[in-house]
Amino acid sequence: MTRLPDPDMQPEFYEGVAMKRLLAWVLDAVVIAGFCLLIIPFTAFTALFFLPLLWLVVSFVYRVITLANGSATWGMRLMSIELRDTADQPLDLGLAFFHTLGYSLSIGIFLVQLVSMVLMATSARCQGLSDLVLGTAMLNRRRLR
Repeated sequence: MTRLPDPDMQPEFYEGVAMKRLLAWVLDAVVIAGFCLLIIPFTAFTALFFLPLLWLVVSFVYRVITLANGSATWGMRLMSIELRDTADQPLDLGLAFFHTLGYSLSIGIFLVQLVSMVLMATSARCQGLSDLVLGTAMLNRRRLR
């Protein structure tokens, strides 16, 4: 049983989430590229020889840290969305790690990523494959009253 908002009773939590998620992904890619550009000179530019691996490591660390400390990456925060667990709570470090691991695996396997994108665009809670496995959902951030 989940305590996440019901998409039929409270659709405002899921309105526009798929598009916001895509825009957040683009913003996060820019941030990750910036971090990689900052790191490259400190490796005497040898990181250019293993740039995809550097990108993967920086992306993984960035996502785990930002998800564990606020349940959203910087791009998600700018888009006013956040990930929540089945109890409608922010992600902890363990869940942030496993969500990032699922994301990283789906990025590495095109068919899995395609299935995940279709699910995000068509499911009631806009959940990707790793969201369905972990029971997480992306929501529009609640406004304080």
